[in-house]
Amino acid sequence: MQEPTFLILTALATEPKHGYGVTQEVAELSDGMVTLRAGTLYGALDRLIEHGLIEVDRQEVVDGRLRRYYRLTDAGASRLAEQARRLRKHAEAAESRLRARPGSAFAFTARRFGALA
Repeated sequence: MQEPTFLILTALATEPKHGYGVTQEVAELSDGMVTLRAGTLYGALDRLIEHGLIEVDRQEVVDGRLRRYYRLTDAGASRLAEQARRLRKHAEAAESRLRARPGSAFAFTARRFGALA
């Protein structure tokens, strides 16, 4: 799963959101590292609907424009949880190997800031 897809699903994990809300949440979750443009966002949303990971929750007209809200399906929540576990496992493996690296500043820095037990 690509990072933007993971972040879109994460953005929808708590409540339905419209496209702009998803974009803002993804930017916040990624500390501004991932910026979704409209074409990218709506293409991803269409694919996620097609795969049954999200669905349209409702639509409303705001200022003469249609606003569509999306929500995570149970299948989407399961897939997101699976991906989160996979990413956590990979991150733990990377941190373990960095700690074991001879002369690594990672171990000192991580302990200093409480990242490692």
